Amino acid sequence: MRTLLPTSTAGSLPKPSWLAQPETLWSPWKLQGDELIDGKHDALRVSLHEQQQAGVDIVSDGEQTRQHFVTTFIEHLNGVDFENRKTVKIRDRYDASVPTVIGPVSRQKPVFVDDAKFLRQQTDQPIKWALPGPMTMIDTLYDGHYQSREKLAWEFAKILNEEAKELEAAGVDIIQFDEPAFNVFFDDVNDWGIACLERAIEGLKCETAVHICYGYGIKANTDWKKTLGSEWRQYEAVFPKLQKSNIDIISLECHNSRVPIELLELIRGKKVMVGAIDVATENIETPEEVASTLREALKYVDADKLYPCTNCGMAPLPRQIATAKLNALSAGAELVRAELTT
Repeated sequence: MRTLLPTSTAGSLPKPSWLAQPETLWSPWKLQGDELIDGKHDALRVSLHEQQQAGVDIVSDGEQTRQHFVTTFIEHLNGVDFENRKTVKIRDRYDASVPTVIGPVSRQKPVFVDDAKFLRQQTDQPIKWALPGPMTMIDTLYDGHYQSREKLAWEFAKILNEEAKELEAAGVDIIQFDEPAFNVFFDDVNDWGIACLERAIEGLKCETAVHICYGYGIKANTDWKKTLGSEWRQYEAVFPKLQKSNIDIISLECHNSRVPIELLELIRGKKVMVGAIDVATENIETPEEVASTLREALKYVDADKLYPCTNCGMAPLPRQIATAKLNALSAGAELVRAELTT
């Protein structure tokens, strides 16, 4: 990216109320058939426009065309039964009713490629596309076939690689893999999780990112954060191996978190999407608050490798709040940009 401190979002943005229920995860669509297809595209255009108006440099679809960052991808795969559901504990945090793996998983056709092509047609700006990471995918399912988290993760890594290559061909500049599970299953991450992620990016020439956060601002996540003590050191367990990995960019949560900022030293040399917007509150950051987070990060990340970002997705937030937060992100980045170039 040629822009110094290019801004982006971690993932989702609120959907318009005419498309889906606002401020709700897994919200059902309000449209059907061709109307739903048109509605998703219209929402994508609106989301893109709002990002552009806010001055976001690396834009995305705002996840307007999917209900959920994991399950929307999974529902397009063979071998997964969405009718036969089981209750599992997601990320050792909360119970959810999830689909069941009943046979070999495979991808018959692209999942998001047409949507990515549509986004590419709407803008000349760099675009980023988010996919679920292998470990987070297996944590959002009941495995009734492989009976092995690792085996299923490797299968998903192959499928994700197929999708990622087609997204790259569609003109996507950065492919991001969302792996909040990396903040929970530390032994698995280091034993095979990062290796699976590298399988998912195999052969890609575009930039790749892994997003690791403490979750959406939903009660299950905010309650969990209260148990983590005065310092959140989860990143310490996985950053050393990620620093040596082939992933280009590491996306993480900083603002209003208790993550010791010096942990960024563990990924020195990587590009870092620094979360400077708290998605767990409706309080709107000031540009100076954003700038303060970025200045702290610059002690451990070279300026040409720092990408100001949000902590996580903003789908559960009111739309006007999310837009105001994007404006604050851009304004805060501009403050620090000016300091670095004068």
